[in-house]
Amino acid sequence: MPASDTPETTFRRVMLKISGEALMGDAAYGLNPPTVERIAREVKSVHDLGVEICMVIGGGNIFRGLQGSAQGMERTTADYMGMLATVMNALAMQSALEKLGVFCRVISAIRMDEVAEPYIRRRAVRHLEKKRVCIFAAGTGNPYFTTDTAATLRANEMACEAIFKGTKVDGVYDKDPVTNPDAKRFDEVSYDEVLAKHLGVMDASAIALARDNNLPIIVFSLDEPGGFKGILAGRGTYTKVHG
Repeated sequence: MPASDTPETTFRRVMLKISGEALMGDAAYGLNPPTVERIAREVKSVHDLGVEICMVIGGGNIFRGLQGSAQGMERTTADYMGMLATVMNALAMQSALEKLGVFCRVISAIRMDEVAEPYIRRRAVRHLEKKRVCIFAAGTGNPYFTTDTAATLRANEMACEAIFKGTKVDGVYDKDPVTNPDAKRFDEVSYDEVLAKHLGVMDASAIALARDNNLPIIVFSLDEPGGFKGILAGRGTYTKVHG
């Protein structure tokens, strides 16, 4: 569907970044299938508007490289294990989307041809043009880089118009709103403010990469039904990080 047929949407191609923990639901570890399906329905509702969607999903619900490293594991090995966790999450999301009739491709930065496509930029762009959801897995393929940085990198390579960061709160606050009732939410905040005030939107490398390429970041609540679609239609509560 051409973008001109969907005047109600504000973006034509976006990156959705969610944490691995978002897939846990109420579980203490791993995947909660109903939660994965709920997020897949949110993605489908936006896809149905004609928006081209990229996704990056973290792996913290299965294994987090930094935690493994902190417990004495060699950092590079721990990070590679974390990358494999993101592939598991990507495959789960692919399955949930395909059950809803959304064509989808898992594209891995680490070659594992039996379960995912290798990352080839021009092929990935073609998938988006054919209205397939592209889930980029295994981070950047390099240790010491987070999935936040991977999402920002892929968003730039795919010429996305914004990164949508789905979280458990409805934007960026000056302190944790869960433990601080007086926390202040920002409607807009600059990249430099995020870095200077350590606001925790994404890691510093991801913010710097977004700033250098003038790529806006929309922080919103993934727990609010219809939130992703609503923001694309110009409604909802969120924080916009930009220059």
